[in-house]
Amino acid sequence: MKAQRLKGWLVSGCVAVLTSLFFLFLGIPLVGLLFRESPSAIWQELLQPDIFQALQLSLVTTTFSTLLACLFGLPVAYLLARKRFFGRGLLETLVTVPTVLPPVVAGVALLLTFGRMGLLGHYLSLLHITIPFTTVAVVMAQTFIAAPFFVNSAKAGLEQLDRRYELAAYTLRASPLYAFVHVTLPLIRPALLSGIGLCWARALGEFGATITFAGNFPGTTQTMPIAVYIASESDLDKSIALAVVLLAVSFGILLTLRLGQRIHKSG
Repeated sequence: MKAQRLKGWLVSGCVAVLTSLFFLFLGIPLVGLLFRESPSAIWQELLQPDIFQALQLSLVTTTFSTLLACLFGLPVAYLLARKRFFGRGLLETLVTVPTVLPPVVAGVALLLTFGRMGLLGHYLSLLHITIPFTTVAVVMAQTFIAAPFFVNSAKAGLEQLDRRYELAAYTLRASPLYAFVHVTLPLIRPALLSGIGLCWARALGEFGATITFAGNFPGTTQTMPIAVYIASESDLDKSIALAVVLLAVSFGILLTLRLGQRIHKSG
């Protein structure tokens, strides 16, 4: 008994030490970032026109990319969650690839597809349509990288939903569309909100694909992550101010999602 108790203490001690080291590894750099500059200094940096432009552009493009992810991602999630067909596993893998693909590689792929001499860009050029190095390119890069977070979250919610609720709606002569909108969507709302939040936060922090496909043009394609990178080479205070804003927004979104999930479970 004493040997087993001692073994249990050792295991618990190892778990506590490893867990503490892990959270210290994550937390100390973030704390150091928050306390590097005073709030007043950060606020003064944020009032600069170029930083405000980057913040405004990021918020607008991130919102558009999230809307596009929801518009196209919800049907994809429904298809993958409810239908069984040949090649389904390949499509599931394709949806997940952008989450593990280096963002720079995604940017190169988009450039080779929509660039002037790209697979599709060549034909767009004939119509005098240019996508690379524009605000549209920023939205496309963000959507490419962030949309899978919404799709996978919505898909998980649909897979966990008991289909008896939908079948009950069908027995009451509800159409499939009516049942989906008025029964299915409200029941998977936590998964949808979680997917929207993760998608928005990931789009806000997108850097590699954006700078490769959209470039760095202040007011047009320079998002906050790009501004952080550019400022870190010449103006550390400006870089820290932008980094703190990104950290605060991302942390706030994730914390809100966690609290919302707890409230939903307790309700």
